[in-house]
Amino acid sequence: MAERPQPPAAERPAPEEIILYDKDPKTKIATITFNRPEFLNAPTSMARLRYADVLRAANTDNDVKVVIIRGVGDNLGSGADLPEFMEGNDNPAARLAELRLEDDGVGEVTYPPKGTFRNGATISAWYANSQAGNRALQDFKKISIVEAKGYCYGWHFYQCADADLVISSDDALFGHPSFRYHGWGPRMWTWVQMMGLRKFQEMVFTGRPFTAAEMYDCNFLNKVVTRDQLEAETRKYALACARNRPVDTVFQQKMFFEIFKQQQGEYMGSLLSAFFESMGNGVANDSDDDLDMFESIDSGLSAAVNDNDSKFPPEFRLSKRNRAKKD
Repeated sequence: MAERPQPPAAERPAPEEIILYDKDPKTKIATITFNRPEFLNAPTSMARLRYADVLRAANTDNDVKVVIIRGVGDNLGSGADLPEFMEGNDNPAARLAELRLEDDGVGEVTYPPKGTFRNGATISAWYANSQAGNRALQDFKKISIVEAKGYCYGWHFYQCADADLVISSDDALFGHPSFRYHGWGPRMWTWVQMMGLRKFQEMVFTGRPFTAAEMYDCNFLNKVVTRDQLEAETRKYALACARNRPVDTVFQQKMFFEIFKQQQGEYMGSLLSAFFESMGNGVANDSDDDLDMFESIDSGLSAAVNDNDSKFPPEFRLSKRNRAKKD
């Protein structure tokens, strides 16, 4: 989100360029790489669908036991391509494509029009489905390890919450810029579960990002190392996971943990978050100084978030550049 340019739609890369995948059958370790560093690794809607498909394939593949998830460049990522999402408000075909309904053989499908509750609720509810690419790791019955660094915001923060293990560099920042304006994210329930209620409430109500040290203290992270040690440390954990127990045993263990998460209401929480998120259009600002999402999209959301940063103490700011400034 912070310091991120907004490319024209025609310049957005193909999903296969944004979500890279490779595997090593000898070690049974696969790697998913977010490859859009010039846009802080923001996935498009089609890239998120590819991400879900890649995980579904790895889930079935007998040559995969562990998946490492990482980003190219200095950051894991700063969230989804929000300008692209907002373009969908005036482009029903884009919404249908994200719902995998653009060519499903059932004939013409008309997306719910603006002004209906279903206009927002349909896509929000879709995000609770693992095939949408937001909570795809929840159905993944192999071991997932996120390599966190730099910005870990928005959609990328979802992946950190849903992963089995998270190895982080000491310069990583975690949070969701949406907490400052829209107020919601699809993984609200899971963040409460993974961070603890008190600390997550602090993140939501202040809108500030948490450092790697703070997230480790929340038991959200498994290990924090310096940036130059990150890849080697992640590799060490991946090899340890891959060398122990058969794939069948991993599958059984993941089923146990999935049942535990569902007993705690993980999927119910996803549906509940979707319901509240879809009601964002009914939220009225208290003053002209409030950060308005729709106006910000038109004028440039990155710039709006950066301007909003100045209202907060340096250690509460989202942008690394703004955090370094002294008031």
